[in-house]
Amino acid sequence: MKPRRSILSVPGHVEKMHHKASKTNVDVIMLDMEDSVPVNMKEEARKQIIQSLMTIEWGNKTLSVRINSLDTAYGYRDLLEIGESAGHIIDSIVIPKVNHPGDIYFADKMLGGIEINKGISKPVGIEASIETAGGLENVTEIAGASSRIVTLVFGIADYSASVGARLVSISGHGEQEDKIYPGHRWHFALSRIVMAAKARGIMAIDAPFGNFKDPEGLRGSGSMACAIGCDGKWVIHPDQIDIINQVFSPCREDIDRAVKILEAFNQAQSKGRGAVAVEGRMVDQATVHLAKQLYDQARYLKII
Repeated sequence: MKPRRSILSVPGHVEKMHHKASKTNVDVIMLDMEDSVPVNMKEEARKQIIQSLMTIEWGNKTLSVRINSLDTAYGYRDLLEIGESAGHIIDSIVIPKVNHPGDIYFADKMLGGIEINKGISKPVGIEASIETAGGLENVTEIAGASSRIVTLVFGIADYSASVGARLVSISGHGEQEDKIYPGHRWHFALSRIVMAAKARGIMAIDAPFGNFKDPEGLRGSGSMACAIGCDGKWVIHPDQIDIINQVFSPCREDIDRAVKILEAFNQAQSKGRGAVAVEGRMVDQATVHLAKQLYDQARYLKII
C-alpha cells in the first residue's frame, strides 16, 4: 500500500484550494464535504469535488473524499454520486463518525453495486473515522467489517466532546495537552485504534494538529503518534506537510539500524542459525520484521 504519511484536508467547495493542493508534496489529498463545508453549500461542494476530480491533474497522489456522516441527509447522496461519477478516479472514501460496523456494511454494499453498474474494476477503499466513545468501543468489529477498509482514523475533537473531556484550545485538535495532563492525553484511544488496525493489516492515521503556526507542537504531536504505531497524520494547512512527511519517514539512523539487523539476520540464516545477535544483543523475528518494513518503506520513498 502506498504511504499515507500526510493527508491534506481540503474544503470541497473551494476550487482554488484543490488546484493548490494538487501542487503540494502531500501523500494524500482528501477533498472534504463534512466539517469544512457550510450546511448551505453541501450540494455545491459535492458538484465541485466531482468536477475537480475529473479535470485536475493530480499526479501520483492518493485521492480520497470525506463524505458527510451516514446519519445525515447528505451522506448517502455523497456516497452515491461520488461513487458513480468518480469511483474510477478516487482511492478511498472517508466515512466520518463511524459508530457501528453496520455503517461499513452499508457503504461496502453500495460501493459494490456502483462498481458493478459502472464497470469499475478497482474497488474503492473505505477509511473509517473513529470519533466517539461508541465508535472506539466497537473499533475491533468496525475494522473487520469489510475488506475495503484501508485505514482507521482518529477524530480527536469529536471524540473529546463524546467523552466530555476538557476543552483546552481554540481548535480542539491536540494543542496545549501537556498543560493539563501528564503524558499523552489520548494515548489509550489512539493505541486502541492502532491495535485494531494493525491486527487486520491496515493503516492507523492520527488526527490533525490544530495550530498550523506552531511547527514544534506539530512535530511533537506527530512524533508521539508515530512512536505508538500510527502511519500518518491529517494536516489542515500546506505548511504542515513537510514536517509530517519527515516525522513519518525513516531517518538515516533508523535505516542504518535496520540494515545492520537485516544483514545479521541474513548471515545467520546462511549459516543455518536461528538466533540473531547484533552488537551483543539478541534480536527476535518481530524485530527483523520491523526492520524489513522500515527498509522497504525507505526504498519506496527513495530515501535509499
